[in-house]
Amino acid sequence: MPKKIFINIGRCILCRACEVACEVFNGTSRIKVFEYQETMAMPLNCRHCEKAPCMEVCPTKALYKDEDGAVMLNPFKCIGCLMCAVVCPFGIPDIDKANKIMVKCDMCAERRARGLEPACVSACPTDAIVYGEVSEIMESKRESVTNKAIKAFMETGKALMP
Repeated sequence: MPKKIFINIGRCILCRACEVACEVFNGTSRIKVFEYQETMAMPLNCRHCEKAPCMEVCPTKALYKDEDGAVMLNPFKCIGCLMCAVVCPFGIPDIDKANKIMVKCDMCAERRARGLEPACVSACPTDAIVYGEVSEIMESKRESVTNKAIKAFMETGKALMP
């Protein structure tokens, strides 16, 4: 089962450690943290969509999926036409102006090949960004919610739900 990067925006503290780690590893940050009305922060990176519109629209087929399901870019095929950036619902692919080709998150392919997490995940101090299989992440979330409910019940004698 392919692993994905999941973001819990409720845990993001706007520290931008993910941006720094990404920039250190890749030479440019491929994740951006946006602040919304000083009340919420939201890291935004490539979602490596199952049916990636960027792949479908690429005229040279420079975008492809690797064995882990990450949407990758072959720089030798890219012509910098910007079509992938236009159709991406998250606005992720960006132009490398010096080389006139697109760049995007590849979930740190080199790190994954060595059995490591993507740089943004390993740098996040609050676990707002996690890496794993959907089933693993969901099970962890269910356990967390269950434990909070049990703790609240033990402290108050009342269930969280009416």
